[in-house]
Amino acid sequence: MAAKLRVLVDVDVILDVLQKREPHYAASAAVLASIEAGQAKGAMAAHTFTTLYDLIAKGQSSEDVRAVLTNLRQFLAIAPVDQSVIDEALNLACRDFEDAVQMIAALHDGAQYFITRNVQDYQAGPLPALRPAEFLALLAGTL
Repeated sequence: MAAKLRVLVDVDVILDVLQKREPHYAASAAVLASIEAGQAKGAMAAHTFTTLYDLIAKGQSSEDVRAVLTNLRQFLAIAPVDQSVIDEALNLACRDFEDAVQMIAALHDGAQYFITRNVQDYQAGPLPALRPAEFLALLAGTL
């Protein structure tokens, strides 16, 4: 049996689902569902977790936000962001430092792909960046 694909999921894909953002909701939800179903191994960068808390906390109770994050943690691992990730990200040719940190965190976590709707910002990275629909096609064997 082939090893499962390992991916790091960008915050935009997760927010598409949590905020039901159209027209992206269906593809992004299918990405998370495929990871939750065990078709791939997924992670998010450690700093994405705290960013999510801040972004979804507006208008919700702390308990509700923690419940959402706890649910995500059931099927998304946390890719560490440590000194070596930061040092490597500082040397990556990305316009946006946060993008560089995510890409290096993905690399250190053993990810094969970075799933984002913002692929143009990750073209300089060491991993292929895929849009949600492209990742789903890859899983289905049609890419």
